[in-house]
Amino acid sequence: MQHAKLDPIDRKILAELQGDGRMTNVELAKRVGISAPPCLRRVRSLEEAGYIRGYHADVDARQLGFEVQVFAMVGLASQAEADLVAFEDLCNGWPLVRECHMLNGEIDFILKCVAPDLSSFQSFLTGELTSAPNVASVRTSLVIRGAKDTPGVPFEVMEDRLAQTA
Repeated sequence: MQHAKLDPIDRKILAELQGDGRMTNVELAKRVGISAPPCLRRVRSLEEAGYIRGYHADVDARQLGFEVQVFAMVGLASQAEADLVAFEDLCNGWPLVRECHMLNGEIDFILKCVAPDLSSFQSFLTGELTSAPNVASVRTSLVIRGAKDTPGVPFEVMEDRLAQTA
């Protein structure tokens, strides 16, 4: 199933599940206007095609004692593919790193990190991140507060674009 092959019902299924991944298949089918068996087949097909990567709870990090959120901008000494992959592998092994994105420009990677307190983050920063192989520079910015954190994609924008091209 490629992007162009998603029909309006598939897109509606994705939008509904993105908003509430816990709803039953019966409820989902009702919301998208089809019966439950074909809805379940479509969901499974969307999962198999990789449009749905998984289901998770949106937990509140601060409620769980992770008071510190930091963005770390990392510059590498070498941007050879093997070195980029090696750094990504390191990031996958660091529990405090919740997101890792390779960027174009002056910064090679931006990491979203959470920690219970500033000293825990500082230990990670000095003991693991800055001392990691190939890391040439690290700049950090402490999050004061978040104004928006909306996962997924804006399906309404996709629908507007598709309507304009039809």
